[in-house]
Amino acid sequence: MQILYFLLQISGAVLLLLFAVRMVRTGIERALGPRLHRAVGQKRSPVTMMASGVLMAMILQSSAAVTLLVAGFAGTGGIGFVPGLAMVLGGDLGSAILIMLLSFHLEAMVPVLLTLGGLLFLKSQNRSWRQAGRILVGVALILISLRLLREAVDPIRDSAVLPALALYLERDFVTAFLTGAVLAFVMHSSVATILMTVAVVGLGALPLAAGVSIVLGANLGSAVIPVWLTRQGDPAVRRIPIANLLLRGLAAMAAAVVLDAVGVPAPLSSLGDSATLVAVHIAFNALVLGLILFASPIETLLRRSLPDPSVTQALSPLHRSHLDLATTDTPVRALASLRREVIRMADVLSEMLTPAMSLYSQYDRDQARAVTAEDQVLNTALDNIRLFAAELPHHAMSKPEKREMRALVDYAIAIEAAGDLLVKRLIPLAEEKNENGLVFSDAGHAELSAIHRRLCQNLETASSVLVSNDLVGARQLLEEKAEMARLERKTRKEHLKRLSAGVAESFASSDVHIETAYTLKEIHSWIVTVAHPILLREGQLLDSRLADEAGASG
Repeated sequence: MQILYFLLQISGAVLLLLFAVRMVRTGIERALGPRLHRAVGQKRSPVTMMASGVLMAMILQSSAAVTLLVAGFAGTGGIGFVPGLAMVLGGDLGSAILIMLLSFHLEAMVPVLLTLGGLLFLKSQNRSWRQAGRILVGVALILISLRLLREAVDPIRDSAVLPALALYLERDFVTAFLTGAVLAFVMHSSVATILMTVAVVGLGALPLAAGVSIVLGANLGSAVIPVWLTRQGDPAVRRIPIANLLLRGLAAMAAAVVLDAVGVPAPLSSLGDSATLVAVHIAFNALVLGLILFASPIETLLRRSLPDPSVTQALSPLHRSHLDLATTDTPVRALASLRREVIRMADVLSEMLTPAMSLYSQYDRDQARAVTAEDQVLNTALDNIRLFAAELPHHAMSKPEKREMRALVDYAIAIEAAGDLLVKRLIPLAEEKNENGLVFSDAGHAELSAIHRRLCQNLETASSVLVSNDLVGARQLLEEKAEMARLERKTRKEHLKRLSAGVAESFASSDVHIETAYTLKEIHSWIVTVAHPILLREGQLLDSRLADEAGASG
């Protein structure tokens, strides 16, 4: 029972620490989000970018958050590789300095922070002051969680289990190193991991040598987080996180081996265990800053292993995001930016959809791969739209603006779903038809081509409705949905007639024909959803059906 209670105490303290760190970061992002984005995008020297990275990591309470922010700008060409990597390495040092500040025994400040933060958050009507209150409460909760952690560990320092575990980690620095890496990755916070380690080492429950290995491992785990989160991104997005992992990860491994062999330098070991651990962490990240000298060779290596797309594709207007991060604090401009981005997604889908039926007539693997690659453009655009919408000041938006934002995000989801149907069902069906040597009957091919043409035409109408909010066009789209369902039923019926008549081509290609018609209808269903919010707003949609003409005219 005592073991269970101990585990509950530890779990509660660690989860409170994670929650508090996230609470502070959320408050800062909401208060300073657009300014932080603009700061990253400014072109400055690598040394200045390092200093900016130090400050930004201390503000965001996370070096991983700085890395992801820089990686996003690198993906759009807003920051170069060397300045971006310099900012990331500076962020690692900033995170270490933040840990030093939070490791001080400031429990006496907890009542003040809670009182002031609570009053600002609950009583202030100003958005910035409310977020300042959130930040102060978060800092207080960090201090409380560290105190709870120390209180939980203190009673078992002299037990049989903890000393044995501590002795094992002290003797096996590799296990301690990997423990730190796993903890940082699983908790998605090196700050929380290292603060927890400093607290336990400060109590004497864990030897300094084991603590040093865990802290160095946490540096590796922290560097893995942004690599993992950007694994599906474009090459330009992934290079900086991977470079940071190479430099910081390899340096952490080398430092762990060296410190295990020769021990902690005397000037650092004389500070006391907790202070020594923090000093080692700061010294390590300060030394890693010097590795920026290897930035150019690493960039060359990563550009070879992760090459950019072709110049033609990179310069395509359809691959340039219209989201303007500088508008997130102005709802009217932000919604205009968001609408342009959704229209861009519709244009990309149109570009993907146009050659679909030609692949059934003459399958071209290069063209199929190009269409499939376009789907990643839609996926990236949708991810960016979600993040952009989350950045908007919802509290400052009117109800119509919130409805418009939700409608745009919903239609972006619909476009992305339509793209998935195209690349995951239509393209494989065309490939299956080609590999098996199947042939549509002339009538069957004509029917599917007619459905495809109608789909492309209605996608153009949907884009126009998205721009104009045209009620007549919205009604036309929903009427087209019923017509598309009728065409799909008709081709299925005609296909069965051809089977009954013994048409050889229809027998062999039956499954592909029916699934193609059904998939085209499903894509169309996603496309026409742009009409729903317009018709609902005007009272023209009743139980998911059009109101009758008499009711509409009245």
